[in-house]
Amino acid sequence: MNDPIPTPYVEVEPGRFREDPGLSYEDYVVGHVFEHRPGRTVTTTDNIWSSLLCLNQHPLHIDEVYASETPFKKLLVSSLVTFGIVNGMTVRTISQKGVANLGWDKVRLSAPVFVGDTLYAETTIVSKRPSATRPGEGIVTVHTVGRNQDGVKVVEFDRTLLATMRDPEDPAAGASFRDRKRP
Repeated sequence: MNDPIPTPYVEVEPGRFREDPGLSYEDYVVGHVFEHRPGRTVTTTDNIWSSLLCLNQHPLHIDEVYASETPFKKLLVSSLVTFGIVNGMTVRTISQKGVANLGWDKVRLSAPVFVGDTLYAETTIVSKRPSATRPGEGIVTVHTVGRNQDGVKVVEFDRTLLATMRDPEDPAAGASFRDRKRP
């Protein structure tokens, strides 16, 4: 593959680098997959505080005695907590330089998550195109899968975001690196 690998650093002067995480529009290559690390272990505090913050008072998420009497036998992590953690894991790479999230689609929760589970995420670039109404920006759609420590898929979703172009004057900005003429 001849696509340049995006780097999270910019040389600001010889021998001096600044962290610059995230992708610009030109860095998104359809079909590329990004593994997001480190993983994130879900704690009781994460689950209870986030559940209550979102006004989700279902006892399955906040009452250990109640949860012990369900088929799960223990606290079940709220789906909003699972979704929030997995989506949050993607920000540094996928949307750190983004202008706006445009929406999430096809959210699927395929297995339960429990306190103590460690979540990992990976994102595949699905599509991209220059914005028809916002010069210098493009619309990117990605597909993210979250898995637990055993590799079991627990959540997946599509997300569409608005991304800034590094060089909006470049007529090839809407093409992938592979489609550009090389110097």
